[in-house]
Amino acid sequence: MSGAGGHNHEYTVPSGGLGLKGPVEKPAPGTIPLRGDLAHIALAGVHLAAHYVIPHVRTVGAEGVDVMETTRDDSPVITRFEAGTEIEVLDVAGAWVWGCLGPEGPSGYMKADCLAD
Repeated sequence: MSGAGGHNHEYTVPSGGLGLKGPVEKPAPGTIPLRGDLAHIALAGVHLAAHYVIPHVRTVGAEGVDVMETTRDDSPVITRFEAGTEIEVLDVAGAWVWGCLGPEGPSGYMKADCLAD
């Protein structure tokens, strides 16, 4: 995925040496876009993840979408994104996407079919 497109979401790979300077408090689920396996590229150098992703910008479809903690239909809802909201998709797995509003969050899982084409 790339951040390319007609949107104002510009992220680049950090240059120079990256280093973690000490312990960082683990954020609560649904806050910033950080999982154990990957994180938003804007969090590189601040939070440790195996992979950093430059997001792909998508738009929420006409019905809006619930943002969930996990990829289960009975998962707690973190928040709701209304129709027309631009989101940043970081991962796609089957019928679900994991994304956020930006590096500050909120983040969570959404049904992929609730996004506009």
